[in-house]
Amino acid sequence: MFYKRLILLLLLVGLISYGVIYFTVDINTLRNLLDFKPWSIAAAFLSVAVGLFLDGFRLIELIKISGEKITPIQAARVVFGNYFLALLTPGFSGGAVAQLMFLRYADIPMGKAAVIVIVRTIVSIAFLFICMPFILLSDDGVLPWVSNTFLLVFSILAISIIAILVWAMVSGYFDRVAIFIARRISRKKGRRLITFYRDNKKAILLLTSAPFGMLKVFVISGLSLIALYSVVPFLLLGLGTDVNWILVMGRMIFLNLFLYFSPTPGGSGIAEGGFILLFNTIAPGGTVGVVAVGWRLFAEYLPFLAGFYYSLRTFGREFLGKSIFKRN
Repeated sequence: MFYKRLILLLLLVGLISYGVIYFTVDINTLRNLLDFKPWSIAAAFLSVAVGLFLDGFRLIELIKISGEKITPIQAARVVFGNYFLALLTPGFSGGAVAQLMFLRYADIPMGKAAVIVIVRTIVSIAFLFICMPFILLSDDGVLPWVSNTFLLVFSILAISIIAILVWAMVSGYFDRVAIFIARRISRKKGRRLITFYRDNKKAILLLTSAPFGMLKVFVISGLSLIALYSVVPFLLLGLGTDVNWILVMGRMIFLNLFLYFSPTPGGSGIAEGGFILLFNTIAPGGTVGVVAVGWRLFAEYLPFLAGFYYSLRTFGREFLGKSIFKRN
């Protein structure tokens, strides 16, 4: 099962990368690539390293809030393992499994591990959602066929609904709703719903239990994401492009928010296509595909390889033959 997923992923990534470059490269591309600045490659590596370091640091802080401890090397395994299995599964769902596996290996109780994984996801998505209104107010060309007013109203509405749901969970008002729904569906689905609701409520309660600590985690999360997204402006600068950092970072936030709900393994295809759609007016002629593939290489595929190494070293070769998704 694992080898099939890995081979299919590599084929998919290779075909998508080839297609993206083939259909976006023009006669000017080679000339632009000859002017690619070596320092921009080094800056891209550095920005990814900083982003991953901050991701591990926020995990350590989050686990500290939960009353547990984890070493930096254990945190690194969790972070890289997340990239590894996330790229093999639709919607990055395997990343949660990997995080649970490595957290359990670090002797974090399963209940707390599940809550920590949920909180990590909630905090990242929350940061992106909060940034959306500011992006839409400063960028008129995010989606040419959809008005920014509509997107702005939708973003504010989504943030409001999330805030209401959080308040309802914390106050306990939503408990009756969850039980009411669970009693009116099949017993098996009802148990799954209650388990899902319980884990998410525990995550929300953890968020509200230490406001200053969670504020620190939120800020670190934002800095981590910004560092990871900075790969793109550095690559654009390496091609001699005048970069509007606010515009580029805003579109990266917009793109990555939607990638959380991507149905393809690791967002493959959707990430590259969305990048071309959003940056074809920003990148130099014929180079948008090269930058798209470069972004995915630095920000996703290199951490994926590190996660592959840590998974093998931690769980052994037999790990590859197990149906890890069913077992966890």
